[in-house]
Amino acid sequence: MPEIKNSADVIIVGSGFAGLAAAIEAAEGGASVMVLEKMRAMGGNSAISDGCMAAPGTEEQIAAGIEDSPDLMYEDMIKAGEGLNYPELVRTVTEGAKEAFLWSKDYLGVEYLDRIDLFGGHSVARCYTSRSVSGSDLVKKQLARLKNLKVPVYTGVYVNQFLTDSRGFIGGVKINEDYQYKTETAGLEKELAASQAVIVASGGFGSDVFFRRAQDPRLDESISSTTKPYSTAEIIKECLAIGANPVQLSRIQLFPWTSPEEKGFGAGAGFSDYVVLPYGLIIDPKSGNRFINELSNRKETAEAFLKLGRPVIGIADEKGVLSANWDLSRALKKGIVRAFSSLEDLAGHYDIDTQSLKNTVVRFNDMIEKGRDDDFNKPLLKGSSPVINPPFYSIKMWPKVHYTMGGIQIDVSGRVIDRNQQPIKGLFAAGEVTGGIHGACRLGSCAITECLVMGRIAGKNAAGAE
Repeated sequence: MPEIKNSADVIIVGSGFAGLAAAIEAAEGGASVMVLEKMRAMGGNSAISDGCMAAPGTEEQIAAGIEDSPDLMYEDMIKAGEGLNYPELVRTVTEGAKEAFLWSKDYLGVEYLDRIDLFGGHSVARCYTSRSVSGSDLVKKQLARLKNLKVPVYTGVYVNQFLTDSRGFIGGVKINEDYQYKTETAGLEKELAASQAVIVASGGFGSDVFFRRAQDPRLDESISSTTKPYSTAEIIKECLAIGANPVQLSRIQLFPWTSPEEKGFGAGAGFSDYVVLPYGLIIDPKSGNRFINELSNRKETAEAFLKLGRPVIGIADEKGVLSANWDLSRALKKGIVRAFSSLEDLAGHYDIDTQSLKNTVVRFNDMIEKGRDDDFNKPLLKGSSPVINPPFYSIKMWPKVHYTMGGIQIDVSGRVIDRNQQPIKGLFAAGEVTGGIHGACRLGSCAITECLVMGRIAGKNAAGAE
């Protein structure tokens, strides 16, 4: 790694979607910029996401006959967030979403699949997935742009303190170079000066069991996480130490559709998300019955699973897989998704009463034929069809910690707000480290949108900060 410069106009902590977006805009605004990443690889959890973002009112929606608007997306986010969202922040994200989507395509060159998906909690299809179904597409494009802008991204750099001058201005950071995971005190300690601003984009704390359990005692070691193991709370705690206002730290999202049979996000969650939820059904293996609208938002679904108290089974057939145009090869090879020639075989594998399962599937199919889910009011998508075409695919599902909606408070300019509701001079933030945008529940695909919208805003304003 090249030697770290001693100063820059703007220092950015974190190299995920939000941090890299902020870096691009700050550099485009004429500021000298450096990005600090504590791990040896760039991108953090952004690089392992499914690369899906939400945007309303796009040309793709218009061509598909989908009526959408920032107002409708705003209403969906507020509803999912149970009204705990900060309205001005949600409005900023939804009104900037389309432009951020176009920026990712036209400015960065990200390519998306030729499809628009409807995820749970959204009232219309507005979700766009990168061609590789990975956030690494966007991260790579952002890094390439920063290389052209001659912005250095330093890895293995642990930020352990903010530097504050006599005016209360955040004028830099204290770091440890040559950071090794779990040995943050190793390496040379150094101070870096930021003449204009520091932007915090360090992500969430989903893998920090001690910190998350302090917020929600249910989330102990028995609940695993989809995030990388170094998604920890040290930067949030340092922000709190200098007076940043905490927002809804206990609002921690569980991702319901992961498999307990693999670590992390894994290979199976995509099958659950893109195939089972829109085109299949979820079964309680003890009763053989459905018990929820499969397209409910993440909070409602996760709470229903936890209330049930046991892993559930997601089922779809060959037609559902074809309708979703989903590649199951990796998940099938790992044995996370299984294929059965009959419902009897599937029921036998999971010890489900065969007749109960058959009755449930028959009733589900009858409702699909009628075009109305009388039991749970699940939206039936174009392309939905009865689950009758073998092979029948299945996955065992159980929640994992996925996203932390809570964090530090910011305003619509990306400035960090203190406990007296005043901006902390010289400190900006964007992305999962912040709180207030999603309230009680983040809708799927809204994280990348938030990161790009708020990251770009923070970068532009930091470049012009006094």
